[in-house]
Amino acid sequence: MARETKNRKLALAKFDREKRHAVPDAIGHVKAIATAKFDESVDLAVRLGVNPKHADQMVRGALVLPHGTGKTVRVAVFARGDKEREALDAGADFAGSDDLAKKVQEGMLDFDVCIATPDLMGTVGKLGRILGPRGLMPNPKVGTVTPDVARAVREAKAGKVEYRVDKAGVVHCRIGRLSFTPDKLTENAMALLGELVQKKPSTAKGIYLKSITVSSTMGPGVRIDPGQVVTKEEVA
Repeated sequence: MARETKNRKLALAKFDREKRHAVPDAIGHVKAIATAKFDESVDLAVRLGVNPKHADQMVRGALVLPHGTGKTVRVAVFARGDKEREALDAGADFAGSDDLAKKVQEGMLDFDVCIATPDLMGTVGKLGRILGPRGLMPNPKVGTVTPDVARAVREAKAGKVEYRVDKAGVVHCRIGRLSFTPDKLTENAMALLGELVQKKPSTAKGIYLKSITVSSTMGPGVRIDPGQVVTKEEVA
């Protein structure tokens, strides 16, 4: 253990915070300089050349990462009848309609993802003050309002992540854990970056990928060279 800690300190001492790396190299640095005694999450922070104040430049969506996030996801589904049974058969932790809504109103929030069929959004809408601040409100833009609840549940369990640009123009998203192999973290990172490039708003002008940083929960950020992801015309 002492030798491992010493190696990490040496790696951190040699680490250049300003240098931009290819994605696999950046992932390697993140793993090398991690010091926490728990399995830290690994996150990407991507600063985009957009103005989130304009609706046509809001970058938002969801995708299933190739290797998931390493997190056990608990799913609640608002559905009734056959759709409720489909959700439970697909692995939902909770499913129901008015009965589930009552439990949520009473404080039951033991889930990470909330899915709803379109016909129950009236019921779910009444829970907006509870679900909204926690980022749990179902939304058709990220596939959590859908008649195909079975598919939505399977994707959530498989590691589907939602992303949304914040007021500062930055997208933050988990891409896995330190225990993942470098190849799996790299593939997850490239999947997210590719998704963001595809979602570039037509009204966004100039440099789109302004900066990319990858880090573990307790570690420093490692800069990624955007030129490794898109053409030179789109980066600084």
